[in-house]
Amino acid sequence: STDEAQEKAGIAVAKSVRLALAGELVPDAVNVQGGSVPEDVRPFLPLVEKLGRIATALAAGIPATVEVEVLGEISDQDTAVLELSALKGLFADLSDEPVSYVNAPLLATEKGVDVSLSSSPDSPDFKNVVRVKAALADGTLVSVAGTLAGTRQREKIVEVNGFHVDVLLAEHVAFFTYADRPGVVGYLGGILADANVNIAGMQVSRRAEGEQALVVLTIDEAIDSSVVTQIVAGVGATTGCTVDLIDA
Repeated sequence: STDEAQEKAGIAVAKSVRLALAGELVPDAVNVQGGSVPEDVRPFLPLVEKLGRIATALAAGIPATVEVEVLGEISDQDTAVLELSALKGLFADLSDEPVSYVNAPLLATEKGVDVSLSSSPDSPDFKNVVRVKAALADGTLVSVAGTLAGTRQREKIVEVNGFHVDVLLAEHVAFFTYADRPGVVGYLGGILADANVNIAGMQVSRRAEGEQALVVLTIDEAIDSSVVTQIVAGVGATTGCTVDLIDA
């Protein structure tokens, strides 16, 4: 009926106003920096925000530079909003104030973070990939790439610091880099079991036998920092971090 249609329209407008006032993107009439967000780009916003958040955890600090790479079919569209989405995630755990699409670039300027966006149609393994690369002032480099998989467009990590992985994103994720050798996976499982943390998924990636390896864990709950410290010390990990994406 007309009344029902008007009520639904009113609710939609109210939601849009609430999002706009909070500095968020309005899903139906999105305008960012003077341009609308293409339909094919919009589904990547939550993924890229999570990638930004993971990049912060991997870097363990505020980066000096951030580059967002857009690869694949969506590269020929206006993807500027993905830069904002990455910044929103990057500062989510670095700022005491709520981070939005509006204030994220202001925070980058305030903290002296140089941000850039690049794109290329070349994506040999996936239809589309977005990579967030960050460099600290001391030269430390981190990167994380993701894609949307299948008809359900499930969020997936496909690369971390040059290691190829295939991991569906979860609310809690942990990353450890260590010298490849027997016993590490069992040790990790034992420590997490002692902490009563259930492993939902695990993938190990390495470049060559006996060299550096990366393990990515998806877990059912957040890991206490003391457990992370114990794992890093126990396996002699060169890097170790967790990221909680439950509100991302």
